[in-house]
Amino acid sequence: MTQPTEPDVLYAEEGAVAILTLNRPASLNSFTRQMHRDLWAALDRLEANPAIRALVLTGAGRGFCAGADLSEFDFADGPNLQQRADPGPVIERAFNPTTRRLINVRVPTVCAVNGVAAGAGASVAMACDITIAAPGASFIQAFSKIGLVPDSGGTWLLPQRVGLARAMALCLTGDKLSAQDAKAMGMIWDVADDALAAAMALAGRLAAMPTRALVATRHLLRGAHTHSLDEQLDLERDVQSRLGFTHDYIEGVMAFLQKRPAQFRGE
Repeated sequence: MTQPTEPDVLYAEEGAVAILTLNRPASLNSFTRQMHRDLWAALDRLEANPAIRALVLTGAGRGFCAGADLSEFDFADGPNLQQRADPGPVIERAFNPTTRRLINVRVPTVCAVNGVAAGAGASVAMACDITIAAPGASFIQAFSKIGLVPDSGGTWLLPQRVGLARAMALCLTGDKLSAQDAKAMGMIWDVADDALAAAMALAGRLAAMPTRALVATRHLLRGAHTHSLDEQLDLERDVQSRLGFTHDYIEGVMAFLQKRPAQFRGE
C-alpha cells in the first residue's frame, strides 16, 4: 500500500501562531511549482482562521531554501531551448505571487532561517517582517553565477535592508554572507542558537499585540522610500485615523490609563 506523501509545505498551529515549514529537505527546500502552490494553500488556511495572529516560516532539514529547483527548467537538447528555459513565466506565475502573498499576509511574520538561504530563498526570508538566523545559516545572492539578476523582490528588498553599496556588491559577486555578517549589515534582526525557538518566542509576543497596527506599520515602513516626507506624513495621519476605530486602540489607551495589562484581540 502506497504511503501518502507529505505536502511540500507543512502547516501547524501553536496557540495563535501558525508555523509553515518548507518541506523538501533533500533538495534544500528549493522551490518547485508544487511547493509554491502548497505554500499558498497554507497561507489560505492561515488567512481563514481569525485565531491566528502571527506566522513563523522555516525550513526542514539543514537548509532554509536554495531558491528555484533548476531541474524544473527544460534544458534538454533540441529546438527552442531559450524559449523552453525562459525563467520569466515561472517567476510571473509562482515566485512573484509568493513574495506578494508574504508581504501582504494579514499577520506579522517571523522567518527562522535554519541553514542556507540562496537566490529566491534569501528573498523569501527578507519578505518576512523579522528574520532570525541560526549561527550556521548563510545568505547567497546566487543569481550572478548563472547569468541572471536577483528576483522574487531581491533587488527591492536587499537595498532597503543593507543599503545600495552592500547590496550591489553582494549581488554582483554572489559571495556567501554569514548569519553574523547579515545581522551586522542589517539584513536580519538576530542570530540565535535555536532560530526556530527564538522565532516562536518572538511570534508569540507579536500574536498578543494589536495585529492590525503591526501590519499597518509594516506597510508604512516598506513603502516609505517611495514617498516624500509630506506624502508619508499624510499616510501616517490616514492610517492613525483608521486604527482609531479599532478595538485594540481603545483597549490599549484604556489599559494605559487604568494601569493594567491590555487585552488585545487583533481587531
